[in-house]
Amino acid sequence: MEDCVSGMEDSMTTLTQLETFLAVSDHGGFTAASHRLGLSQPAVSRAITALERDLGLSLFVRRRDGVVLTEAGSVAVAHAREAVRHMALMRTETAALAGDATGTLSLASIPTATATLIAPELRTFARRHPAVTIRLLEGSEQEIRDWLDQGAVEAGVVSLPAKGLDVAALGDQEMVAVVPDGSWLAAKDAVGYADLAKEPFVRGTGGAADVFMPVARKAGVRFDLAFEAREIAAALEIVAAGLGVSILPGAGLPELPGVAVRPLVPRTVRHLGVAVSASASVAARAFLKQVAERMDVL
Repeated sequence: MEDCVSGMEDSMTTLTQLETFLAVSDHGGFTAASHRLGLSQPAVSRAITALERDLGLSLFVRRRDGVVLTEAGSVAVAHAREAVRHMALMRTETAALAGDATGTLSLASIPTATATLIAPELRTFARRHPAVTIRLLEGSEQEIRDWLDQGAVEAGVVSLPAKGLDVAALGDQEMVAVVPDGSWLAAKDAVGYADLAKEPFVRGTGGAADVFMPVARKAGVRFDLAFEAREIAAALEIVAAGLGVSILPGAGLPELPGVAVRPLVPRTVRHLGVAVSASASVAARAFLKQVAERMDVL
């Protein structure tokens, strides 16, 4: 009997193994995962080897440029994420009985909202809940919605309205016209949609287009779409080179030589909120409550 118990203990999957498995999957390699977890690379390798031995299947295909999930790994990763999430939820909810939130707040933000809207909220939250570890990711709005659906994050910045999500209003971002400095558009006090349609257009893929494209369609304007840029910095560089114009969120927009920013006509505003997943932890719920209470006061 003792031998049987010992064998079961030897093959028991641990939380550390699951967290390591997710880190390797999310970051695309053992080295990146070791940096993220603060473990040595051999320790990461041992954890994955032990998990693969326990499951009896390989979870990754090793390649020169990193690793990719096997078919078994793709199945396992969803279950591993749920197991880790439930363990964190158990810890935070039981700790909440003592009167304070603990655990980890996993939050995703769009880059243009991080410094201006999210950072002040996080400073307040960290002061109120010092026992909570904050994990912040940045991505496009579609990525954030996917991460919420997959359980990769518990809270995220999204555009409002956001059907089917538990949300609190966070703040607004006014959209602006971004044009080459010295161009005929830069000489104008304000730039209209029809003006921008006369030049090659740079469309960002971070989610802002979902705000201004309906306005353009309503005005009967069709942009000459010449470029798509994932990062705002890339869109600005294209404009600075004189290759096109764009519409971007004005808040926190970095200054760049060769770029002029002008008010957009008609005024176009992006309404942002913080959304939490259906299975959000106590920490995520506390953050949502804080944002909602602040907006009620304003």
